[in-house]
Amino acid sequence: MSAAGGKDEKPARPEQQPIGPGTERRLTMIDNRLDSRDLFVDTHEIVILHGRDAYHLRLTSQNKLILTK
Repeated sequence: MSAAGGKDEKPARPEQQPIGPGTERRLTMIDNRLDSRDLFVDTHEIVILHGRDAYHLRLTSQNKLILTK
């Protein structure tokens, strides 16, 4: 419940519901764009598999993206 309205607050975006490990998600792409908020739902790091390599995409506390191998 929120203190102001007395009603349960809903997330601004439905895809920001908490998810668990191994949960399947679908992301919406418009042309060749993804919203990074859709990638970092309930986490600050994702793993991108590219061939045999794994890359880590991390969202920093300053809201920057860092990609490492």
